[in-house]
Amino acid sequence: MSNNIIRTESLHMEYSLDGQRISVLKGLDLVFRRGETVAVVGPSGAGKSTLLHILGLLETPSEGVVFFRDQPCHLKSEQQLAKLRLNNFGFVFQFHHLLSEFTAVENVMMPGLIKGLSRSECTKMAKAILSQVGLTERTEHKPGELSGGEQQRVALARALINKPEVILADEPTGNLDQDSAEQMTDLLWETCGLLDATLIVVTHNDKLAGRSDRTINLIDGRITDYAKIT
Repeated sequence: MSNNIIRTESLHMEYSLDGQRISVLKGLDLVFRRGETVAVVGPSGAGKSTLLHILGLLETPSEGVVFFRDQPCHLKSEQQLAKLRLNNFGFVFQFHHLLSEFTAVENVMMPGLIKGLSRSECTKMAKAILSQVGLTERTEHKPGELSGGEQQRVALARALINKPEVILADEPTGNLDQDSAEQMTDLLWETCGLLDATLIVVTHNDKLAGRSDRTINLIDGRITDYAKIT
């Protein structure tokens, strides 16, 4: 059985802007292995977030193929892709995208409910995960009643409820102060270790990138470095 969880072949991404074709990703061949942590770094506009969205099956590349567990994803229907995302991927973004009208525990429960788990089971799981990220006393608080760091921890808990094989994080510490950023980084690594999940993180945070097993340096849609961080 292959140790690869995600693989790409000749990945290209283009957008149309004012009648012109803008090339964002230019022929990327990448491999991500089970249980490893990979940082994607590079200047703004290099294509990092676009790459993350394609790896998470949120966007379809203009050319090339994304493989999940060595199965080509472009052959799957949108319904099949949605099921893959729900069951196998967890997403943490710079802006947490929590639902403001729901409590922390209700936000975390949402992916489990969509998956078809019972409400009682989702409630139990969500509270357990919120406890793991240090929010036992905040489960009934709404996002507006939480600090930025607490909101991001709720977003992480939501990403974990379905026990994903891959966690994709886009600047997860970008809006946090130094202490909250370090706590978030610790939580990401700890939870990925517990799940044996692959972590792919886009970041400008040198400390966060430095903890990764490997780094991908993306400039102008091309890989300039794809090496182990020492």
